[in-house]
Amino acid sequence: MIWRLAWRNLLRRRRRTLLTALSVGTGLWVTLLFTGMGNHNWANMVNTSAKMGLGHVTIEPAGYLGSPSVSKRFAVDARMLAATGAIHGVTRAIPRIMAEGMFATASKSVGGSIIGIDPALESADQNFFLKSLAAGRLFQTADEPGVMVGMKLAEKLNLKIGKKLVYTAADVNGNIVSDLARVTAIFQTGVEAVDGGVILLPIKKLRRMLGYGENEATLVAVFLNDERRAPDIRAAIAAQAFPGTETWTWNETQTELAGMITIDHISHLFFQFFIGLLVAAGILDTILMSVLERKHEFGVMLAVGSSPLFLFRLVLMESFFIGLLGLMLGVIVNSPFYIYLSRWGYDLSSLLPEGYDLSRVPLDPVMKVIYYPEDVAGIAAAVFALTLLAGLYPAWRASRMPPMESIRSV
Repeated sequence: MIWRLAWRNLLRRRRRTLLTALSVGTGLWVTLLFTGMGNHNWANMVNTSAKMGLGHVTIEPAGYLGSPSVSKRFAVDARMLAATGAIHGVTRAIPRIMAEGMFATASKSVGGSIIGIDPALESADQNFFLKSLAAGRLFQTADEPGVMVGMKLAEKLNLKIGKKLVYTAADVNGNIVSDLARVTAIFQTGVEAVDGGVILLPIKKLRRMLGYGENEATLVAVFLNDERRAPDIRAAIAAQAFPGTETWTWNETQTELAGMITIDHISHLFFQFFIGLLVAAGILDTILMSVLERKHEFGVMLAVGSSPLFLFRLVLMESFFIGLLGLMLGVIVNSPFYIYLSRWGYDLSSLLPEGYDLSRVPLDPVMKVIYYPEDVAGIAAAVFALTLLAGLYPAWRASRMPPMESIRSV
């Protein structure tokens, strides 16, 4: 009976009820939209950073993270790669060599980073440099005398496809060694520091130059289908007990990026809290106004035998229906935005400066959204709870009205 009476009371002021529910739905829509945009931006930055060298989870020699050096390496055998790749959630485990060096042509020399890769194991899904190819092709074998260079580096050193590049680095014994390669490809990530200071070399050729053993590498980059599972995957890899190695997640190897994402996430939470307060204030004002308008009506109900608890439950039930209707409107309003932004997105490249990046990670100029089920459920529950909380005070006021004074009021 009480829910019928509450629903009829709301229908008596259809416009006000609709506007109040629409404010709840708008709050839900705005919160979901900003959360979805944040989820996409954070996931995109983490995935791009992982594809630029270290993976979502990294297996390294003990002590490498605190003091990187080419002399710190470990043997990567087939058992390690198979055991890691068999963990649920892992898409690929790839050995790589990371080193620092100098790159020179007849006219100029610059410093930068060297990444040794096996072309048989790499693909654009796990290697952002392959995804960013601007000219040429990846070297075909792991010992081919080829090199991939960034667009800015090619401009600095006047390099083109087929031209020679001399690269120099320190080997495992600290000796300075050099080698020669021909440019087979040029990539353009959009990050000036990366395009101007990174080259990719065949891993076998780099092993011979640095004095590595046949299967040795400085790290194994592990890629996941969901970057949020990195801590679980790290624990599963650590349980394999590969001797002489340590396992780290992306937020431990990419601390600057992790810190920026954390700050951005906190700012999103503050924004959501502010939106929630606005929605709750609007609901409180509307329901309280409705209660005060029906002061005479509530006095009559109390005089004929209705209990204060009944009035409290009645007003709270009205808040319940407003919250429920608001959630339905929020879903309806949000659906077309979600479909469009999740599939196609909105291109903001004209508003961003060229080469815009965050912690040397290029940002996707296309605004998209990603909704995780737990986020949607949590936000919907929070908005609904705020609606009920906003109705507590008006419900209490209704239950505390003096019958005789309320009847005399107009």
